[in-house]
Amino acid sequence: MSNFLTPAELSKTFVGISKAKGTNTISKLFVLGILAGVFIGFAAHLATTVATGWTIGGEAALFGLQKFFIGAVFSVGLMLVVIPGSELFTGNNLMTIGVLNGDITWGQLFRNWIVVWIANLVGSVFLAWMIASMSGLTDGNVGATAINIAYGKVTAGGDSHTMMYFFRAIGCNWLVCLAVMMAVASKDIGGKVLAIFFPIMAFVTSGFEHSVANMYFIPAGIFSKGFDKAVAASGKTVEALEALNWGSMFGSNILIVTLGNIVGGAIFVGMVYWWIYVRGTKEA
Repeated sequence: MSNFLTPAELSKTFVGISKAKGTNTISKLFVLGILAGVFIGFAAHLATTVATGWTIGGEAALFGLQKFFIGAVFSVGLMLVVIPGSELFTGNNLMTIGVLNGDITWGQLFRNWIVVWIANLVGSVFLAWMIASMSGLTDGNVGATAINIAYGKVTAGGDSHTMMYFFRAIGCNWLVCLAVMMAVASKDIGGKVLAIFFPIMAFVTSGFEHSVANMYFIPAGIFSKGFDKAVAASGKTVEALEALNWGSMFGSNILIVTLGNIVGGAIFVGMVYWWIYVRGTKEA
């Protein structure tokens, strides 16, 4: 007996997974969604810490290697989501497999996505407040890194910002959903860890955009603006940082990244694998 599922077996497994997610209660989805937001937030804070200090004379040093290490540590977030179990909006984009197979309705899919997206936001913002506002961990260089990450996510790209982040988000959830599928395919913990590590490392190192991760990164930067030492170390003026706020978080990043994530996960992974392996196999 193999210790992993074949692509056909794996794709069909997501029919049952989609049904369970589509019929779960709102209260359970919400609590599990909060957990996933917190888990991704823990990974995002770890990545922020690892990203701190990689400069020489104000210039980025060992850029690619820095990105690799940030991506490597960020992978712990999806490990926490998948192995102990929780509800992550981006992974749940794979529920299109169940919809197209006729096992859940579009209404059940959107009910899950809306509840889980809001819960992920609650969990992520809560952890950002706890770490970046209350713990004192961002009162300095780590806070400066948090500010610069968040500032870049709401201001980079100018007029092309929207489409740029949309396509970055497609690439992100294409890899995230493949990581989820590979983790489900493995029947042991070690296999799940390895299956998650490489695609998640790849998306972060590549510079792609994840909506739930940004639900932590941007609030962490906003809260870190409350520390004078973090602002001073960031190299940004107080006037420039006015662009980093709750409105720009949604208008310049979260909403467009969410749409791109849906395309990458629901269409480029979920619908494609349903068409290849699941279509026409449902018993009458």
